[in-house]
Amino acid sequence: MAKQTGIIKLKGTIGGISFYKTTDGHLAREKGGVDASRIANDPAFVRTRENGSEFGRAGKGGKLLRNAIRILLQNASDKRVTSRLTKDLLAIIKTDTANERGLRTLTDGDLNLLLGFEFNLNGKLGTTLFTPFVNAFDRVSGDATLNLDPFSPTLRIAAPSGTTHFKVVMGAAELDFENETSVFESDETAILPYTAADTAAIALTATITANSTVDVVQVLGIEFYQEVNGQMYALKNGAYNALSVVIVDTP
Repeated sequence: MAKQTGIIKLKGTIGGISFYKTTDGHLAREKGGVDASRIANDPAFVRTRENGSEFGRAGKGGKLLRNAIRILLQNASDKRVTSRLTKDLLAIIKTDTANERGLRTLTDGDLNLLLGFEFNLNGKLGTTLFTPFVNAFDRVSGDATLNLDPFSPTLRIAAPSGTTHFKVVMGAAELDFENETSVFESDETAILPYTAADTAAIALTATITANSTVDVVQVLGIEFYQEVNGQMYALKNGAYNALSVVIVDTP
């Protein structure tokens, strides 16, 4: 793999060299590889097909989760969240002991390994929020809850420079990986001042389907703002907002 330099950046294939753009810049590599039809049919590539099937399943699962929590994720994600999430979900698929290789699923894997996943490595919840919180999910009622006792924001939240206000957000997503469907609900505080004075007690509730029969993921996040002339602006376009998986509940 080579990196393109110079004023003119190429895209496409010239003389067996493929030019393309990635998050790491404009790259180039020699075109090659095994013919697709051979990979799809040759018995020698059965392991490749099995790996590809499970990787694709992880990719679809990651897309389902990202789309479900998009309202919160669009304000708190890094540029590699897709690949990081796919990697973790593939690891979960590999914990499935009920199905044969190539047919393993997220539903039959240990989804609890997703607990603590950080959607934004530039602003991790684990290094942002330092006050205790109590969260729970009641599958019978469908209620996902979050409670925080009064706390001093400047003492308990590590905010980026320039922060004048913040908001706590919470959401719960039902994830039907088999049918690729989801349900999502969220709740949030008002935009609160980032000061030393204690907040009021915080209680958030997001209600999804009662007695749901699919996997449920609860996420918790903090969004930062800067007040300018009475208007609230997402601080640095949300680059340091935090969002993390805090509950994984399987049926």
